[in-house]
Amino acid sequence: MLIDHLPAFAPLARQLPAAALAAAVAIALALLLHIVLFRLLTRVAGLSQLASDEVVVDRLRGPVRWALIAVAIELAGESSALLARVWGAVDRFVIPALLGWIAVRLVRAYALAVDSRARLAEDDLSSRSRRTRIAILSRSLRFVIIFVTVALMLLSLPGVRTVGVTLITSAGLAALAVGAAAQPALKSLIAGIQMALTEPIRIDDHVVVEGESGRVEDIRMTYVVIRTADERRLIVPTTRFLDASFQNWSRVGGGITGSVVLAVQPGTPIAPIRAAYEAKLAARPEWDRRVGALQVADARIDAIELKLVMSAAEPTALGQLRLALREEMLEWLRSELPEAVSLPRPGG
Repeated sequence: MLIDHLPAFAPLARQLPAAALAAAVAIALALLLHIVLFRLLTRVAGLSQLASDEVVVDRLRGPVRWALIAVAIELAGESSALLARVWGAVDRFVIPALLGWIAVRLVRAYALAVDSRARLAEDDLSSRSRRTRIAILSRSLRFVIIFVTVALMLLSLPGVRTVGVTLITSAGLAALAVGAAAQPALKSLIAGIQMALTEPIRIDDHVVVEGESGRVEDIRMTYVVIRTADERRLIVPTTRFLDASFQNWSRVGGGITGSVVLAVQPGTPIAPIRAAYEAKLAARPEWDRRVGALQVADARIDAIELKLVMSAAEPTALGQLRLALREEMLEWLRSELPEAVSLPRPGG
C-alpha cells in the first residue's frame, strides 16, 4: 500500500479520520447551541419594550456563531492530537480576530440603539448633541479595537515579534517608527475625540464653510459630510472645524431670525403693508411666532426700503419662509398697491 511507503505520514493519516470526526461533531454541536441560544435571546428581546435589545441580538448573531465554533474546536482538540496541532497553528490569529469582531459589533449595536432613542427625544438640541457624541465616540472606539486586534494578530507571528523586541531594545526606535507611521490616524482620532467633547458642530447643524452652506449629514473620523440645499455633498476634513473659523447657524437652540427687504415708492402708506404682512406671516406654518415685524430700513428720494423681519425654528424653515413671504408680498403689492412698485417714468 502507498501508506507503507510513507512511514513519516502514516501516524497523521491514521489520526485524520478521528480528527475530522471530532471537528465535525464539535462544529455541529456549536451550531446547534447557537440556534438554541439565539432563539431564546430573540424571544427575550421581543418581550422587551426597547428596540435596542433586538438590534444587539441581531448584531451579535454572526460573530457569536463563529466564536462558538472556535471554542468547540478548541475543546475537541483535547481528544485529538492532530486537531490540536492544526488548531494550534491558527488559533493565534482566529481568537483575536473573533474577539475584535464581537467587540466592534457590540459597540456598533450600542451606538445604533442609543442613536434611535436619541431621535425620540423632544429636545432637538439635546438629541443632536447626543447623536453627534455617539457617532464620533463609537467610531473612535471601533478604530482602537481594530488597531489593537491587528496588532495582536501581527505580534503572534514569530518574525514580527522578534523584530519588535529588537527595535524596542535599540534606543526606542520602535516607538518612533510606530509614532511616525500612525501619526495621521492618531491625529484624526484625537480630532474626533476633541470634536465629541467640545462639539463645534453637531449632526443636522446648519453650517457655512468656505462660502458653502448646508446641513451636517455625517461626522467621520477624518472628514465631515455636509449636504447642501441642492443635494450636493461637501467633504470637509475634520481638522478644518478645529483649525479655522466657520459659521454654525444652529449652534444654540431657540430658533433663527432672518429678513426680506422690499423697495417701494416714496409716499406709499406703510400701515396697510404692515397689516398685510402680519396676516400673511401668521398664516405660514414655518413661522415660530417669536419675531415678526415690518420696519422702515431706509428712506431715500427714489425709494423706501421696508425690512420684513421673521423667525423660524431652524434654518431650512427660515429659508422657505423668506422665499414664500417675498413672493406673497410682491403679489399683494402688485394687486393692492400697484403705485407702490411702479417705476418712475423718464422725465416725469
